[in-house]
Amino acid sequence: MPAAHVAELVIYFGIVLLLMVPLGRYMARVYQGEVWLARWLGPLERILYKVAGVDPAAEQPWYRYAAQLLVFQLVSGLGLYAILRLQQFLPLNPQRLGPLPPAVAFNTAVSFLTNTNWQAYSGEAQLSYFSQMALIVQQFVSPAVGLAVAVALFRGIARQSSKTIGNFYRDLVRGLLYVLLPLVIPFALLLSWQGVPQSLAPYHPVTTVQGQVQQIPGGPAAAMTSIMMIGSNGGGYFGANNADPLENPSALSNLIVWVMILLVPFATVFTYGEMVGSRRQAWTIFAVMLTVLLAGFALTWNSSRAVGPRLAALPVRSSSGNMVGVEERFGPFLSSLYLPATTGVSNGSVNSAFDSANPVAGMVALADLMLGCITPGGDGAGMYGILFHVLFIVFLAGLMVGRTPEFLGKKISIREAKLVMIGLLITPVAILLLAAPAAVLPASLASVSNPGPHGLSQILYAYSSGVANNGSAFGGFGAALPYSAIMVGVAMFLGRYLIILPALAIAGSLAAKTSAPVTAGTLPTSGWMFGLLLLSSVLVVAGLSFFPALALGPVAEHFALWAGQLFPLH
Repeated sequence: MPAAHVAELVIYFGIVLLLMVPLGRYMARVYQGEVWLARWLGPLERILYKVAGVDPAAEQPWYRYAAQLLVFQLVSGLGLYAILRLQQFLPLNPQRLGPLPPAVAFNTAVSFLTNTNWQAYSGEAQLSYFSQMALIVQQFVSPAVGLAVAVALFRGIARQSSKTIGNFYRDLVRGLLYVLLPLVIPFALLLSWQGVPQSLAPYHPVTTVQGQVQQIPGGPAAAMTSIMMIGSNGGGYFGANNADPLENPSALSNLIVWVMILLVPFATVFTYGEMVGSRRQAWTIFAVMLTVLLAGFALTWNSSRAVGPRLAALPVRSSSGNMVGVEERFGPFLSSLYLPATTGVSNGSVNSAFDSANPVAGMVALADLMLGCITPGGDGAGMYGILFHVLFIVFLAGLMVGRTPEFLGKKISIREAKLVMIGLLITPVAILLLAAPAAVLPASLASVSNPGPHGLSQILYAYSSGVANNGSAFGGFGAALPYSAIMVGVAMFLGRYLIILPALAIAGSLAAKTSAPVTAGTLPTSGWMFGLLLLSSVLVVAGLSFFPALALGPVAEHFALWAGQLFPLH
């Protein structure tokens, strides 16, 4: 690897490693009520509670916590859908854009509600400034909900003989005011400094070199880009997302957004370690997440450097490898670094066209989604996702040695085991059950632009991205057609709430237990041996679930590519 690329790796990962632990510990203090920013933001926090009629000191059992979360999300989703359907009557619409079609409005509302930010529309062409700002609101709220669920689970693990796991609205507001907002403001200023638009001015007409007039959009793009990265959202202001020079104008802005993608998800690992009192276990989980991330980068980078025999036979081709769909400003290396980061997190932003990546690189992105985007995962969602695997390993190991499984001193009963299995199986079951009819129904196949195995990969990717709440897509997939818009919306809904509910139920069940002393027969849940067990669980569960589908999609496409086989469009 060239020295310049090694330096880029050191800089990119070094910044994240430097910031994640102090941020994680700060977040733990925020959710435990020790907030130094309350000196300035405390009055606003109290006003929000008063307006909402909420008593922040009132603790809630898990089912009430879950009920308030669902009601809040339902009201938010209905309000967002109404804005998207009525934007022609609302202010800040200088281009006088009409409403989104019903299916696309439904898809978009569910998408931003569930922290997916799947985009079946082009932002600058179909949404007013007001609608874009409404989406920005959800880009704050949806990651705050994910963080709230995660810290509720952390409390459930840490507490003893407790009937409550916290207060949903208190956790939501503290995540917004003391975690997301203080991070977004400086990063938005950095992006604006780099040239990302931040205004409410009308579109600016310019004359191109061909003599035609082109409308250059403005709008609050820097603010949206900042929260979409910090909040694991990924839904870009512009249709081309982070490959658009207005949204990601420079190599420095690319570094900034990459750091933002990984910062809070990795920091949440150390929030967990602080709240449950096990920093060693946090480092073990971090090591597993980092291993999968680095392996994905290595496979993607190796794949991007190669071209198939038909491209290799062309008289003029790039010496950099596969440049199809790659932004020239970043090249294959930075595109390869970006891909496993945005799909290992439920972020979904892109700085290159995943649809044009070589099959192995596409499979890396697809595999990250099929793992459930837990390496390191979205804001909060990655941690409660990987804790399902932690509890699964603990339960399985306990059965193998013939004793009651224990996790941090708490007995794991059949109730928790059932909830864990629901949390683990909902991703593969939802993906496969939704993708199977989509592969044969004419209404769905109209969204597929490629024949052969790549067409199957487009379908698998769409539903995997929806269930994993990632939001990225293979660009040739017709996401705006009614069947796909509605069914991918259903996938996003299932992938969010059918995992949140078991996580909160586990939190409530563990909070009611008392801790037993650790004995020689207790399975250590930190260190290299447990890390290997955890890594095996993450890979085996996904491998057993998805290997046949992957073999028919990207694996078959890989062998066809190197055999020089083509699948002509009809």
